[in-house]
Amino acid sequence: MKKTFLLLLTAASLLAGPSFAQNPPATDRPNNNAVNSSGQNNSSKPVEGANSFTEGQAKSKIEDAGYSNVTSLKKDDNGVWRGKASKGGASTNVSLDFQGNVNAAK
Repeated sequence: MKKTFLLLLTAASLLAGPSFAQNPPATDRPNNNAVNSSGQNNSSKPVEGANSFTEGQAKSKIEDAGYSNVTSLKKDDNGVWRGKASKGGASTNVSLDFQGNVNAAK
């Protein structure tokens, strides 16, 4: 009797298929600060890390932050894009890290 019950229970669980945890709706998830997508920096200085932005994407992100005339972009050994740009009529050194933070050199 016990064997039959265990066999039926096992068969029922196999037929039901695997159950997977469901992700909560996006509004219930905490912010992921690994990538800056809000247009606001989550760090006041460049964060080192593997940067997957292309040079064109880096230029666009810097321009989206209000800079123009973005030139001389180079990715350094820490994964930070660095170059020159203008904002408010002044030229400055700028950086873009892997999280999307755009910072002017201080």
